[in-house]
Amino acid sequence: MTIRETLVNGPLGFGTAPLGNMFRDIPDDEADATVEAAWEAGTRFFDTAPFYGAGLAEIRLGKILSRRKRDDYVLSTKVGRIILDEVITGPQEFGDKGTLFQYGRKNKVIFDYSADGTKRSIEGSLKRLGVDRLDFVWIHDIAQDFYGDEWLAMFEAARTGAMKVLDKLRDEGVIKGWGLGVNKVEPVEIMLGLSEVRPSGTLLAGRYTLLDHDYALQRLMPKAQEKGVQIVVGGPYSSGILAGGAHFEYSAAPPEIVTKVEKIKQTAARYDVSIKSAALQFCLAHPASAAVIPGASKPERIAEDHAALNAAIPGDFWQELRQDKLVSVDAPLPIDR
Repeated sequence: MTIRETLVNGPLGFGTAPLGNMFRDIPDDEADATVEAAWEAGTRFFDTAPFYGAGLAEIRLGKILSRRKRDDYVLSTKVGRIILDEVITGPQEFGDKGTLFQYGRKNKVIFDYSADGTKRSIEGSLKRLGVDRLDFVWIHDIAQDFYGDEWLAMFEAARTGAMKVLDKLRDEGVIKGWGLGVNKVEPVEIMLGLSEVRPSGTLLAGRYTLLDHDYALQRLMPKAQEKGVQIVVGGPYSSGILAGGAHFEYSAAPPEIVTKVEKIKQTAARYDVSIKSAALQFCLAHPASAAVIPGASKPERIAEDHAALNAAIPGDFWQELRQDKLVSVDAPLPIDR
C-alpha cells in the first residue's frame, strides 16, 4: 500500500516537532489546543518522533488522539533514538542542531539503530502515544547534520539493523511501511540503491521546498519516482522563514536566504498570494510527493495551513517565479499538471 493510498483525508499532515518544545517552552494547554485544531480542521495524518522533546511530542499527541478512533487517522513516528528514564542536568545538545529541544523533557536520549534498539524504540513510542500500532516508521537522522563524517557508519548500522526489522514488520502487516526520516538527500539516495530491503516511502525534511530543492530535484526525486517510493515532505516552510519566522535550517537565516524570501514575497504580493500557499503547493506539485507535514505550535497556524493548501494561485505567479529563477526551471509546478 502506498502512502497516498493510506492517507484518509488528503495530503496535508501535521509535523509535531514543535510540540516537543522546539525553540520555546509551549504550555500544555496550547499544545493540546493545537492538536485539537488540527483534528477539527480535517488533519488525519500525524507525524512525530521520540527525539522531539525527549518524548514530549509523542506524549502530547497521544493524549489528544486517545479521544479518537485509531482507524480514523494515520500515524508515523521514528526509530534510532531511545528515551531513557535517566535525567540529565545540562542542556540537550544534538550535533548541528545544538539545543533545538532545550525546553523539552530532560530524559537522556541515546542513539541506537540496531535491530534490538529499533524494537525497543517502537515499544517506547507505542507506550508514550498510548496506541497499539503504528502506520509508518521512519529511521531518524542517519545523515551528516547529526553525525558528521560518522554518518555512513550510522547508515550501515541501520542497514543491518533497523531496515531489516522494519522490512519484516511491513511484510508481516504490523506496519504499513517504512523509510528514512532525514534532512539530507544522500542517505535516501543510498537507501534507494539497496537490494536487500524495500522501503515504502521516505520523510525528507527541508530538501524539497520553495527555497531549497535543486539538489533533490536532480538527484532524488526522479529515482524515487522510478522506484515507486513516495516522499513525505517535511519542513515545507524551511524551519519557519517561509511562514513569517526568522529561522532557516533551524538557525538564523543567512542574508542570501533572507534576500530570496523577500523577492518571493514581493512577487506573491503582486498576485495577492500567501507565501504559505506557494510553499505548500510547490512541495506537492512534484509527482513523487505524497504528503506535506508543516509543523505548528499554535491553533491558528493550523487553520492557516489548510487555507493555504486550498487557496487558488494564479498561473502567472508560478510563471513569474520560474522566469525570475526563484524556482528551478525544471521543477514541476501546479500549472504543469
